Amino acid sequence: MHKKHQALWGYLFIGPQFLGLLCFSLLPLLYAFYLSFVNWDGFGVPLFVGLDNFKGQLSDPDFWKALINTMYYMALVIPVGIVLALLVAIVLNKVKGREIYRLFFFMPVVTSSVSVGVIWMWILNGEFGIFNHLLRAIGIAGPMWLTDTHWVIPSIALLSIWLGLGYNMVIFLAGLQGISKTYYEAAEIDGASKFQQLRYITLPLLSPTTFFVTIMMVISSFQVFDQAFVMTNGGPAKASYTLVYHIYDQAFIDFTMGESAAAAMILFVIILIFTLLQFKMQKRWVHYGD
Repeated sequence: MHKKHQALWGYLFIGPQFLGLLCFSLLPLLYAFYLSFVNWDGFGVPLFVGLDNFKGQLSDPDFWKALINTMYYMALVIPVGIVLALLVAIVLNKVKGREIYRLFFFMPVVTSSVSVGVIWMWILNGEFGIFNHLLRAIGIAGPMWLTDTHWVIPSIALLSIWLGLGYNMVIFLAGLQGISKTYYEAAEIDGASKFQQLRYITLPLLSPTTFFVTIMMVISSFQVFDQAFVMTNGGPAKASYTLVYHIYDQAFIDFTMGESAAAAMILFVIILIFTLLQFKMQKRWVHYGD
């Protein structure tokens, strides 16, 4: 009876979380899967069309444009974001008052992405933005960051790197603090330099943390939307038109809910494939030390 009582309390505690997951994640996912097989404008009666929505997406130039833009964005954000967060975490791990620095770096993470996007629109304005003003002060003519097709994705990537730096830094800090000091003490006795300690101790033992951060960044990069929507509205000439922006455009601009749901399902499969590949490849570089 005692075990049943404990189990009841356990179910009561996880109940609200489970209901939230069911109502706001699982059921919408199943409904989106259903919509991907129908033709529906959001008002009439859905008409079953089979795989036509998926065929339409795979033959749509806008879908491929969005996929290429998203992949380009990922190629900029993920490696730079990981390296910067790791470097900042290593520096802050040794300084006094690291809690205060951690707070300052983490503040952008809890700030509204819409408000941050609006502020960065002014910072990156090609004519009177502070970023170009600083470049002109050192004799460099800055580009039109948000209206040049060549610079708009790097501009959004720059914002995203800054926005996610604090979160990734905190994760790396937790990983660094979990590494026993005895490894470094033994390395110092053997005469290992700081660089050798970083290469042969810190990075291998931090690889599970790096793997987790990489997985999270891949998923979030595929889902980039706020920055492009607020700062560029997908332009110029759809140069910042991302996959999630394409899904939004199909659903709430064109009112082709089936096409939008099909694009969302394709994105789900792409993220799943990338995640599985990362889990497959982790055996080559992730080391779980004791």
